[in-house]
Amino acid sequence: MEILLVVLGILCMVAGLIGAFLPVVPGLPFSYVGLLLLQWAYSPFTGGFLLIWAGIVVTLMILDNAIPAWGTKKFGGSQLGVTGSIFGMIVGLFFPPLGFIFGPFIGAFIGEIIAGNKSDKAFKSALGSFIGFMAATGLKVIAAGMMGWYFFVNAF
Repeated sequence: MEILLVVLGILCMVAGLIGAFLPVVPGLPFSYVGLLLLQWAYSPFTGGFLLIWAGIVVTLMILDNAIPAWGTKKFGGSQLGVTGSIFGMIVGLFFPPLGFIFGPFIGAFIGEIIAGNKSDKAFKSALGSFIGFMAATGLKVIAAGMMGWYFFVNAF
């Protein structure tokens, strides 16, 4: 039974790392489930460790959606730019892999143009969205990598 749980945990860790890059896949919850599967197999973690990681996963899932919009606003974007960034992120999910990289950028740019801003200001706002998206992705990759490291160190 332990072997099955470890194999399923490995699959969850792989899905988690892939999902850290692809917004279509909820990567961090998969990685966390991998930790839970290992816990059920061998009990290598404390309850506090698992609760801390649950908090990190929830926080990063919230930030994953908020950081690109915050980046748009921080770089001078209007509310339409922020809305466009979020809309572009959603539409971009249907055009992987480039859609979810450039979707927030294009959405913020279009939102700023609709808001009446000139293309240079719209571009700056869209750049903020892109930077925010990349920052959120980086945080997810780091978290998924750390959970994967804890998994493999304790599994083998």
